[in-house]
Amino acid sequence: MFALSGVFGAIRAEGQTALSLSQAIQTALQNNYQIQISQLEQQQAQNLDDWGVAGRYPSINFTLNNNNTYSGSKNPASFLRELSSFGAGLTPGVEANWILFDGYRVRFTKQQLEQQARASGISTKLAVESTVQAVIQSYYTALVQKEQLNVREEALNLSRDRVRYQEVRREFGQSGTFDLLQTQDAYLNDSTAYIIQLNTYQNALRALNLTMGVDDLSVTYNLSDPLVAEPQLYDIEALKAKMIAGNPTLLSLQAFRELAHTNTLIQESARSFTVSVRGGANYTASQTIFGTGTFADGSERDLGGIRNSSYSGFLNLTASYNLFDGGVRNRQIQNAKTGELIAQLQLDDTKRNYFLQLENTLATYNSQKDLVLVTRQLVDNARRNLEIAEERFKGGLVNSFDYRTIQLGYINANQALFNAIYNLKITETELVKITGGLVR
Repeated sequence: MFALSGVFGAIRAEGQTALSLSQAIQTALQNNYQIQISQLEQQQAQNLDDWGVAGRYPSINFTLNNNNTYSGSKNPASFLRELSSFGAGLTPGVEANWILFDGYRVRFTKQQLEQQARASGISTKLAVESTVQAVIQSYYTALVQKEQLNVREEALNLSRDRVRYQEVRREFGQSGTFDLLQTQDAYLNDSTAYIIQLNTYQNALRALNLTMGVDDLSVTYNLSDPLVAEPQLYDIEALKAKMIAGNPTLLSLQAFRELAHTNTLIQESARSFTVSVRGGANYTASQTIFGTGTFADGSERDLGGIRNSSYSGFLNLTASYNLFDGGVRNRQIQNAKTGELIAQLQLDDTKRNYFLQLENTLATYNSQKDLVLVTRQLVDNARRNLEIAEERFKGGLVNSFDYRTIQLGYINANQALFNAIYNLKITETELVKITGGLVR
């Protein structure tokens, strides 16, 4: 009858590591690959946010040319009938090119790079926000299953005590086999419910490990945060203001709208003329070796070689303006303005949907606060009712059927309370997420 004592012992031995909600969130943030990817992408965007990338500074190049030649000639009609020569030259140089004006394209490009860096930071916040919400949900799911397991264990202990009580009464002839069988059936049903709830709790812990990014899903914890409801009073107008100022999704769409506007400015800058300056200097050193030449009289002489060097420099100013491109610039500008309008419409549409979601979530939260109060009172009444029924059962004033009904009412009331607190926590998390409070 009491073969489940080993199961109880295993559960008590499980909780070796205490785990709070904040620790679970920290572990998930460290292990989440998407967050790591977003952070690296943010570093890339920040690295590109530089005036040099935007094209503000001149480009300076060092050049080095090496020219080698060989020539050979045979001309019987010439006084120099045969001649071979080898030539080698080296030309190092420095060249600089600097755009002085291009319709403020450089300024707008730098502005675009800054906006891309900010947008990348917001994307990282979105990844963190999603992870935090998932951990909160998984943690409280496991915590609810743990509390329900405790209630099942409490009910099982009560059923076990009733079985022992009925066995004692039967020994003294105060109870029959029928009453003993009823209490044994209740004990077996509670044992079944306990085993099922135990499996549900263990599954919830594995899901929590998965959410935290822990490789060993079999690791168990003692969830240290209590399952308590701390209802807050929220003002809808204050929540709307927070949402507009801090919601990462809205901030991301605002960043995209700003990027679209900057892209329009960049496209419009193509209508302006461009002024650039180009300058440089070169030095050339060469040597030609003629070797031995054969003259008309048949003699051969060593002609030696020639060395020479030269210097050159230049500084050129260039201004250009595109007179005709088949309307390409105008089409690109028009498309950029259309993209800007699309970004604004997406922002307005998302903002309107969030306003509706915020009001619905707040209404649900307020209803769940009332539900928690009602179910808590229901649990208090069910506990008191169970205590009275226990006394009356021992006094023979309540039969096994009525006692069992009262006991099940106590279990159901606790489960209703746990679910109400869980729903309140999840709804509050959603409320904080909408207003941008999950990630600071």
